[in-house]
Amino acid sequence: MKILLVLAFVAYCSASLAEQETLVLVDNLNIRETHSQFFKSLQERGFTLTFKLADDPNLVLSKYGEYLYKNLIILAPSVVEFGGQVDTEAITRFIDDGGNLLVGASSGAGEVYREVATECGFEMDEEPTAVIDHFNYDVSDEGDHTRIVVSPKNLIKAPTIVGSQNTQPILFEGTGLILDQDNSLVLPILTADSTAYSYNPKSQVKEYPHSVGRKTVLVAALQARNNARIVFSGSLYFFSDEAFDSSVSKVHGDKIKSAQSGNKALALSLAEWALGSRGRLRVRSVSHRREGDAGSTDTYTITESVIYTIEIEELKNGKWQPFEATDVQLEFVRIDPFVRTTLKRRPDGAYEAKFKVPDVWGVYQFKVDYDRVGYTRLYHTTQVSVRPLQHTQYERFIPSAYPYYVSSFSMMLGVFLFSFVFLYYKEDAPKTKAE
Repeated sequence: MKILLVLAFVAYCSASLAEQETLVLVDNLNIRETHSQFFKSLQERGFTLTFKLADDPNLVLSKYGEYLYKNLIILAPSVVEFGGQVDTEAITRFIDDGGNLLVGASSGAGEVYREVATECGFEMDEEPTAVIDHFNYDVSDEGDHTRIVVSPKNLIKAPTIVGSQNTQPILFEGTGLILDQDNSLVLPILTADSTAYSYNPKSQVKEYPHSVGRKTVLVAALQARNNARIVFSGSLYFFSDEAFDSSVSKVHGDKIKSAQSGNKALALSLAEWALGSRGRLRVRSVSHRREGDAGSTDTYTITESVIYTIEIEELKNGKWQPFEATDVQLEFVRIDPFVRTTLKRRPDGAYEAKFKVPDVWGVYQFKVDYDRVGYTRLYHTTQVSVRPLQHTQYERFIPSAYPYYVSSFSMMLGVFLFSFVFLYYKEDAPKTKAE
């Protein structure tokens, strides 16, 4: 017994460690120094980082059909082509199989970056374009107005993704993105101001820019249908120690000033979400029963009262805790939903709903489909049968049938009277002339 417990514990620990295995692809190892705070913070949160050059000829993501890493971070904008067995197709397959991806680009990012972005639902501007804003740039800018200051008001309203304490302005220096409007899964995490545009800062503007105003997306995200997550930043500088420690002082407009930028808080929140440490939901247990019964059943009778209970947990700070929400709904579905009701949260953290089974028998499902921005999609179904009433369960006299009862008895009474008259009524015989 003790051996089984030890083996189970080892298996659990191995699964937990596999969740944190992260491959970091860089174009040069100096990035470990220039972005040390970002990497150190991830390691403090339990992620195991494996650094490799993006053009390493021995680069692999999987062996013998099993992935070596759960997460992939690419901070190599100058790479021309990935090494080994890694390419755009391999990265796409990695995402399709549930892997998470975090990408940091720059104005000099090559074609391989654009291929990855296109596969993820983003369109990246051409090399060497950058996001330019002549009204919202920092005093440290070198003259091209490409180190722009972005207000936290431009962040998506999703605390699960970006955190809840975003009050400091953000520094951004890099290229812009455009989202695929036909892809409902992509999210604009951070957008530029209305005065920004994407163009080559060394060239005179002679044609319409790739993106203009708030359509210029600086950081984008996507959560696939299999709950794989992608965060694509147009700026590698966004994650750097320089951006984390820099003060912010906007030149024009409201002249925003801050002793420290909000890059660190935002970058770490995005990384935690992208690598699966935030916004993850799971179903712990589900039960359903007739009202008044202690045990569960898989067969119900029409018009019975049913109590459905589900326990949902959220991953917070590395621990699974009861999930708190007020908009979790339950559907009782045959082909279409016959019942749709909001689950009420009990004091013990479980969600509960009480309803009456429809007066239509068949095969039904209890279905909870919870899909909110920033959270993994929660989908759980339980199939049950609903049968009609047995002959011993029907009422002796159905109130709705009283008119038919009256008509039946009135018909019998009429037949009786007609028969009585017909049998016992005797007409007098007609008299003759002789009489």
